[in-house]
Amino acid sequence: MGSQIVARDIRGSIHHFLLKSWEVLMGSGNVLEDFYIPDYILVPGSEVEKNTKVPSCPVIVFINSKSGGQLGRELLISYRSLLNKNQVFDLGEKAPDKVLHQLYVSLETLKYKEDVLAASILKKLRAVVAGGDGTASWLLGVVSDLKLPHPPPIATVPLGTGNNLPFSFGWGKKNPGTDLKSVTSFLYRVKASKEMKIDSWHIVMRMRAPKEGSCDPIAPLELPHSLHAFHRVSQSDQLNMEGYHTFRGGFWNYFSIGMDAQVAYAFHTERKLHPEKFKNQFINQGMYLKLGCTQGLFCASLLHPSSRNIAQLTKVKIMKRQGQWEDLHISSSIRSIVCLNLPSFSGGLNPWGKPNTKKLIYRGLTPPFVDDGLIEIVGFRDAWHGLVLFSPNGHGTRLAQANRIRFEFHKGAVEHTFMRLDGEPWKQPLPNDDETVVIEISPRGQVSMLATPLCSAKSINDPSSPASIHDEDDDSNDEESPENWEEKRKFGAADTFRLPDGIDIAHFS
Repeated sequence: MGSQIVARDIRGSIHHFLLKSWEVLMGSGNVLEDFYIPDYILVPGSEVEKNTKVPSCPVIVFINSKSGGQLGRELLISYRSLLNKNQVFDLGEKAPDKVLHQLYVSLETLKYKEDVLAASILKKLRAVVAGGDGTASWLLGVVSDLKLPHPPPIATVPLGTGNNLPFSFGWGKKNPGTDLKSVTSFLYRVKASKEMKIDSWHIVMRMRAPKEGSCDPIAPLELPHSLHAFHRVSQSDQLNMEGYHTFRGGFWNYFSIGMDAQVAYAFHTERKLHPEKFKNQFINQGMYLKLGCTQGLFCASLLHPSSRNIAQLTKVKIMKRQGQWEDLHISSSIRSIVCLNLPSFSGGLNPWGKPNTKKLIYRGLTPPFVDDGLIEIVGFRDAWHGLVLFSPNGHGTRLAQANRIRFEFHKGAVEHTFMRLDGEPWKQPLPNDDETVVIEISPRGQVSMLATPLCSAKSINDPSSPASIHDEDDDSNDEESPENWEEKRKFGAADTFRLPDGIDIAHFS
C-alpha cells in the first residue's frame, strides 16, 4: 500500500514538472491577436501600449483548474500560452466578480478618455468559462448581479460530469482537448458563435426556525456551494421574516425534487469522501449508474417508500400568464419532478421531448423556448421511465408550463427529501410540526449565452424556430412591490459570494 502511494506521488510530481516545463517553453510566441487583451487594460498601473492591434473577438477566460481531473490545469496552461496570461483566470485563486468589476472599471475609464481600443473591447468582449455546470452557473450569476454596461455573452467549455449547459448551446458534453490546436479551434468557434438570450430563474426557500436545536436547518457544508445558490438572505433584506430561515439563489438549467436528486446526492457525497475515485468522466458516469442501482432508482417499488412520492411530500402550485395561482395535479406514482429551463438534463437528455403542435394546442401548451419566461415541469416514475428518453420520441410525463412554481412541504411521513439545483444536490429536512417549508421559483431576467450551429436550445426570437402560440402579455408580476423587486431579484453571486470553510473548488460539478 505504501509503495503505491509513493508511486502515485512520484507520478504526480513528474506530471506537475512536465506541465510547468510546457508552460515555460511555450512562452508567448503563439499569441492569438484576434483574442488578445493588452496588460494596460487588465493590470492597473501598467504602461499604455501604443499601436496595439484591435482584437476582433477579445475574450476573458475563467477556468476551474480542478475540474476534469488534470484537464482544468492543462487548459489553464494552454490558454495562458495563446493569450495574455492576465486575461486567463484560475477560479480557485480569484473570484469572477472581482475580475469583472476591475476590468469594466478600467474599460469604462479608458473609454471616457477616448481610448479606441478600450471602447472596441468593451463592445466586443466575450467570456469563456471552463468547468462543470456549477462553475458555469456561478459565472452566470455574477454577470447577472453586476449589471454590467455591456455584459459579455458566455461560452462554456465542458469539464464536468453532466455538462448540460455546454451541450444545450452546442459546445458538446465530452471533455475537450487541452492541446494548443484544440484550444485554438475552440476560440475560433467562440468567434463564429452567435449570441442567444436565456431566462434566469430566482428561487426562494423559507422555513420556520426550530424552537430548539441547531439554528441551521441544513448544515452549511451540505448546501449547494457551486454557486451562491441558497445563500442566506441578509438581516437587512426585505425577504427576511421574523422567526424564519430564508435562503435564495438562482438557476438557469433545472431544479429537481425526488429520486434523481437522491442519486445525485449519493454521488456528490461519495465524491467528497473519495475524490481520488473521480478523476475520469467515463468512470464518473459509471459510478453514477452504480449508485442509481443502490439507491433504488430502478427498483423504486421495493426500495423507495410510497411516502416519498412527490404527491405525498408536497403541494404544487403554478402561475400561468394570468397572474393567479392554481393547484397542479401530481399522479401518486410520480417520484421525481424536474423544472426545466434548457433542453438538457442528466448529460444531454431532454425530459420534455418534442411534442407535435396539435398536442401542444390541445393541452394549452407552447413550444419550449429558453427565453419565453416559461419553465417546463416534467415528472418521472422511476429510472425505467427515464430510459424512454433514450428513444427518438421519448419524454417524461409533461405536467405543465408555468411562469412561477410554488412547492409547499407540510408535515408528512418522512423527515427529509432530496433536491438538486443545476447539478448541485442537497438533503432537505421537512417539517416535524405543522409548519411548512415553502419554495417559490419566479423569473429573474435574462443573460446572454454564446451558441454554435449545433445548439439544441430554441429561441422565441429566432426566425427558424416554430412560431410562438402563447399570449405575449405578462401580468404575472402584479404581486411584486416595486421597492423590493431589485433586491429580491439579486442572486447573491457577486460581492456576497463566499465558499464555505473547508470546501474545495474541485468538488464543483
